Amino acid sequence: MGLAAVIMMASVFLSRVTGLVREMVIAYIGGASPAVDAYQVAFIIPEILNHVVASGFLSVTFIPIFSRYLSQDREAEGWEVFSIILTGFGTFLILGILLAMVFAPALVGIVAPGLEDGFVKTNAVRMTRIILPAQFFFFAGGLFMAVQFAKGRFAVPALAPLLYNLGIIAGGGVLGKRLGMEGFSWGVLAGAFFGNFFLQWWGAFRVGLRFSLKIDFCHPDLKKYIALTLPLMVGLTMTFSTEIFFRFFGSFLTTGTIAALNYGLRVMLILVGVFGQAVGVASFPFMARLAVEGRLQEMHRLLDRTLRLISLVIPVSVLCMVLRKEIVVLLFFRGSFNMAALRTTSQALFYLMAGAFAFAAQTIVVRAYYAVQNTLFPAFFGSLAVVLSLPFYWLGMRFMGGNGVALAVSISAVLQAGLLYGILNARRPDRGYRRVYASYARMIGLGAVFGAAFEWMKNAGVPQFSTAPLIQSVLTCLMIGPLYLLAFYGAGRILKIPEIKTLRDFRKSRSTHG
Repeated sequence: MGLAAVIMMASVFLSRVTGLVREMVIAYIGGASPAVDAYQVAFIIPEILNHVVASGFLSVTFIPIFSRYLSQDREAEGWEVFSIILTGFGTFLILGILLAMVFAPALVGIVAPGLEDGFVKTNAVRMTRIILPAQFFFFAGGLFMAVQFAKGRFAVPALAPLLYNLGIIAGGGVLGKRLGMEGFSWGVLAGAFFGNFFLQWWGAFRVGLRFSLKIDFCHPDLKKYIALTLPLMVGLTMTFSTEIFFRFFGSFLTTGTIAALNYGLRVMLILVGVFGQAVGVASFPFMARLAVEGRLQEMHRLLDRTLRLISLVIPVSVLCMVLRKEIVVLLFFRGSFNMAALRTTSQALFYLMAGAFAFAAQTIVVRAYYAVQNTLFPAFFGSLAVVLSLPFYWLGMRFMGGNGVALAVSISAVLQAGLLYGILNARRPDRGYRRVYASYARMIGLGAVFGAAFEWMKNAGVPQFSTAPLIQSVLTCLMIGPLYLLAFYGAGRILKIPEIKTLRDFRKSRSTHG
């Protein structure tokens, strides 16, 4: 698991970095303009279609089925089930793509009803049609990656998000001057083909891929796959609801709000990806194995230990809240990204960072359900949490504008992670989860104190070294960042916070073995 985690953490970190470069290129070319709003809206229909066929869940639904065949030395039958799922769901997806392309104007009007600007809507429809075919590449590539994960191969799947982001960057860089934001849309299509489809086909081929066009709706494992996947198809996950809602509610706000919310969200998701997603992907096969072997108590202990370490997201996210403006200046303040965009994005980032820990924790918690092949509970209760968060979105949009939508994103994340973990704990015979709650309470309390202190210090104690925003931001980060981290680490040592001690022990272990 450690090696897998290292590979996936490196992959997620590099993909987040390339994703950030992607957003920097978009900000440079488009800023927070109507064209960027249209580009963001163009992803709504493709993401809904992707969600309907559960492309993002193939690893957690297909791996247990395929792994069972591998463990029973029935690999040929496993590839037969693979072919049945790819043929059947792939055909359904292609039909859905064609229908969505035909009815794109009406669908865009439904998912972004606040768009009144004809330019934004027209461009959103055109780019939607360009991006839609990429969903087939994501689906097929997801199955190719799942069989590689099942065989313990992580390296080739780890390259998928990197090539995807590089494709978008190349599309914008090469075609941006002539086509504007539409160039990035063609980059999405190219990146999905090369990174998520072609490369993953090659990786699956290396581990023994056997595929043939085959339809068998009566196969018992197809029925089992549908039973596992159906709740995920109709459920509203945290990531999916966030991607849809910030665009939906943002469409009612001033031009550029959707773009600013997206920039802030991508920065926050870098933190979530490194701390949460990578560990979640790497830990899932091991939790699934413990569950299959009936060692549920060990699985819960692994889950609790992982969540306690994930609580270290909190002090880092608090530091990002303090340095919100400086971070946005360093990343985006150039080209078409002006002062108005800087102000809107930095304010949104503050509220988004408040929920970063919940995003990270949820990626771990939900996999504990998937490990025991329970997709119904997380789908139902996750959807319930999303529904409960809708009033916060509406009230936030109504009274706080873009900042309110960003705050609602964080509230929704806390509701979902808290509800799913609480339901999971209700069925546990032990009380190990109390240490997890205590860890988060300590980190939130300490983070609030240090956040307030360093916010005051930044505003009152950091001198104005330069009139150039970039230089001043670099110097402010260099003064505040290391001092904050050292102070937080020292306070954790003095207060004997277990997570800080674990971090110190890990650092010593790395030094000893280095």
